[in-house]
Amino acid sequence: MSTRMRAEIEEQPAALRATLDALLPLLPDVASVARGTRQVLFIARGSSDNAAVYGRYLVEVCCGRLGSLASPSVATTYGGRLDLDGVLAVGLSQSGRTREIVETLGWAAECGARTVAVSNVAASPLAEVAELALITEAGEEVAVPATKTYTTQLAALAVLALAMCPGDEVDRLVAELRHAPDEVEGALATAAAAEELADELTAVTGAVVSGRGFGFSAALELALKLKEACYLHAIGLSYADLLHGPIAVVDEDTPAILVAPASGPTLSGMVAVAERVTGAGAKAYGIGGDGRLATACTRTLPGTGLPEWLAPLGLVVPAQLLTEALARRLDIDPDLPRGLGKVTQTDLFGDKQEDINGRSGGAYPRRARGSGQRDRDRAVHHPAPYRST
Repeated sequence: MSTRMRAEIEEQPAALRATLDALLPLLPDVASVARGTRQVLFIARGSSDNAAVYGRYLVEVCCGRLGSLASPSVATTYGGRLDLDGVLAVGLSQSGRTREIVETLGWAAECGARTVAVSNVAASPLAEVAELALITEAGEEVAVPATKTYTTQLAALAVLALAMCPGDEVDRLVAELRHAPDEVEGALATAAAAEELADELTAVTGAVVSGRGFGFSAALELALKLKEACYLHAIGLSYADLLHGPIAVVDEDTPAILVAPASGPTLSGMVAVAERVTGAGAKAYGIGGDGRLATACTRTLPGTGLPEWLAPLGLVVPAQLLTEALARRLDIDPDLPRGLGKVTQTDLFGDKQEDINGRSGGAYPRRARGSGQRDRDRAVHHPAPYRST
């Protein structure tokens, strides 16, 4: 069975190249908005929230700034007021139409934050409410599970981080980022191995997916994909949290899937977890890592040669291929999982509730367009902060 999800997985190298071509020239714009801030607040849900986890590691490890994940209900449900002076708020939504994210980004601006949107749609409410919009170039995505819109989000967050990195490192890091689409293209070659691993997973009803550091976001994304597209009870955990009790659920019927970059300070710990799992008689499947992880695991899908800070862009590709292959074996259409649509609204907003096709019964909060606004084909820049009326 041919699926749109598989086709969109294979479109990722081209989508990443187009996104980097569009966004790398905007480094000065990002730096301008981020100037004077000292902390980054990520606002997201679903796959975008997993991308935000990657963003947090980027800004903390590479940029030396505190990063945190927002709780949107503080704004939308409780109406809390926070002092966000000195904060860069980054709203992520592939469609740009998730009302909770749009309203929370607007709320952050009202609380004093500078704002950036990351979306795949330029003419979206999220792009309108932000000072600067980083528009990814994934093209239309039909399958409900996010694939190319997710990896292009990761690329946009890498660009965001580069704008806040020390100047003497930027040229080298840009060159590494430019090479990422080639590595992602190489990762598509794991498709046959992913098919074989899917055969082994058809009988399981649950799995523990674990990573740490830069690999953590890819582990969370795989766990989400296995739940939404394969109806598998999958839990995503840092291996540090896994060792604090949840590892007890790993047994002959519940394997561990361990996601790791090819290098970095978390790799040895991941190898140790694999050895512990297999030593207890359970199965450990690896994605990425090096020869040590491959030896310690029951079976491994190879990763890429990307440096650790970019590893999630490559690690998620075998994870996507595995999810798509497993769904087909379970006679599930991964393009349209039950009960899900392409746009998810977390809460009901009365007559403003939006359906899954993007139609809305009311207006989103939008800035008035002024003569100082600069619209670009792939980035929308609003110099003045959003204020509600």
